This record gives sequence, C-alpha cells and structure tokens, in this order.
Amino acid sequence: MTMFKSTPKKTPIGGPAFYAEPSFLKRPAFRDWWTLLHPPYTLMNLSLVVIGSCLRGPVNAVRLTFSVVAFFLAVGVGAHALDELHGRPLSTTIPTWQLVTASSLGVGGAVILGIVGLFIVSAYLAIFIVVGVVIALSYNLELFQGRLHTGIVLTLGWGAFPVLTAYFAQHANLSISVVLASAFAALVTQVQRKLSSPARDIRRRTASIEGIQVLLNGETRPITSESILAPLESSLRALCLSTMALALAFLFLRFL
Repeated sequence: MTMFKSTPKKTPIGGPAFYAEPSFLKRPAFRDWWTLLHPPYTLMNLSLVVIGSCLRGPVNAVRLTFSVVAFFLAVGVGAHALDELHGRPLSTTIPTWQLVTASSLGVGGAVILGIVGLFIVSAYLAIFIVVGVVIALSYNLELFQGRLHTGIVLTLGWGAFPVLTAYFAQHANLSISVVLASAFAALVTQVQRKLSSPARDIRRRTASIEGIQVLLNGETRPITSESILAPLESSLRALCLSTMALALAFLFLRFL
C-alpha cells in the first residue's frame, strides 16, 4: 500500500532538469545556455539523425554532416530557444532578445542548409523543410491554440521525422526499412516523453511529496520526491546513452 500527500516547502528539489543547476542558485551565463540546449535530449535527437543517415549505404559524409548540423540548429538551438521564450520553463536568465536571436538563427540556419539540399539532393526535400519549420514553431510556441502541442506531434516530430529526413537527404527516396526505423525512433521518443513528463512535473511544479510504502511483510519505506525521480532520470540517462551507442555503431559500420 502506498500513500502520498503534498506539503509546501521553501526550496525546490533542484534544477528544472537533471542536467540543470537549481534555479535558486546564481548560474553563470554559459550554464544557462548549456541547460537551454537540453544536452541529453539534443544528443538523442542527433543520434536519430545519424541512424537515419546510416541506415543504408553508401553514406555521403557531407550530406550526413549537413543533416546533423541542420537538426542541431533547428532543434538544439532554435526549438529550445522558442520553448524557453514561451513561459521560461527552465527559469533561465537569458535575455529575451538573445532567445529571439538564437531561435531565428537556429531555425533560419537549418532552413538555409535545407535550401542548399534542394539543389544537392532533390526538390522534394522542400516538403521536409516546411514540415520541420511548422513543427518547430507551432509546437514550441503553441500556435493554433496549442492544437499541435501534443504528445503525438512530439513523438513523430522529434522521433520519426529526423530519421525520415536524414534518410531522404542521403538517398532522395524512402523505403520500408526507414519507415520501420522511424517507428523505432517514435517509440523511443514516446518512452522518453513518458519518463520525462512526470520528472518535469516533480522538479518544476511540485512543492514536496511525502508518503510511506508499506510492504506485505510490514516493512515501511519513505516515499519522497528524490525516491520517485531517481528511477525516472536514471532511465532517461540510459535511454539517451543507448540511442547514442546505436548511432555510433552505425557510424562505425558505414565508415570503418
């Protein structure tokens, strides 16, 4: 049997994410920018780009590099800056003008690389460019009354879309194999969302959690914010690392 109750407390459990310093500490500017990039999740997203690029050989290193840089700009910088503009969920002190500049340069830079790809790969790459911009803007700014700010859009946009786009950038076509790989990416992203959502709720919106777990043998164990967060965030770390490990395996397969 498990019982919970919430009671107020004076200080938060820690940072707004497991890779961020507590917001009540005076963080240097570079730490705010590091937090803004969401390093584990950005690396996970870029790993999916690599997987999509290397799913079938031969792999063009220039196109792979362009794909990785484009998604880093669009997601790692642009989308995350837009998200911080909309409500400051990470509680950074980055000036608004810098966030606007970062989001413009990030999304704009990705679009420029995509336009270059139109001439190198295929004119049909324009479809992926438009879809990517719509996802980045509508999801993070909650445009259209938040209709696209949903779990499905996150799962497909941050999971399946990078795999499909990177594959198309390499081969100018799609295949059954990349559809299946994008399904894998969507499921991985869904797992990440299911783990990170309650973790964010505890870190950003919960004053405290107090309770007791009563085992069948009568033993009792305390339930705290920390005890709930620990398995969630250790699983998130393992998920990000496993995706990166798979991406590295594909790189070694194609280039070494």
